[in-house]
Amino acid sequence: MTRITPPPSRIYLLRHAKAQRPASGQKDFDRALSDKGYAAAEIVAEKAVEKDYKPDLVISSTALRCRQTADAIRRAMSPSTEFRYVDALYDATTDIYLEIISSQATNDSVMLVGHNPTIERTLEALIGHDALVSAIPDGFPTAGLAVVDSTPSGWVLTDFVTR
Repeated sequence: MTRITPPPSRIYLLRHAKAQRPASGQKDFDRALSDKGYAAAEIVAEKAVEKDYKPDLVISSTALRCRQTADAIRRAMSPSTEFRYVDALYDATTDIYLEIISSQATNDSVMLVGHNPTIERTLEALIGHDALVSAIPDGFPTAGLAVVDSTPSGWVLTDFVTR
């Protein structure tokens, strides 16, 4: 498990919702959400609000499908939630995701909207392999939202929200 010293004391990891298959010649970066993906992003955003999950900061990959997923979060969250879009989250390593999280020393809670397999590997780095496999044995689904809290003994998965 990875040690990140709070703040943040709560980390939200959101995998982008289901994207369309790439059109001929289309860059992966430019893939939009499918109709099911749009619906799933809205549902997960609404569930997060119902559970009173309110990140201070949302950091999203600049890939179209992540920006569209983050837009669903923006519509559901309070206007005070800050949003940033970071190129480095696209095609990034787990170390980059963790570095971005740990650099948020002024925010108590931060949400990353990113891509698999890195979002799943980041969760695994925080909570450990056994906890990951126990919580999501079939892998990190699209539009899945992991809620991870800091405890004296390390990071624990508090909740996993899906559509």
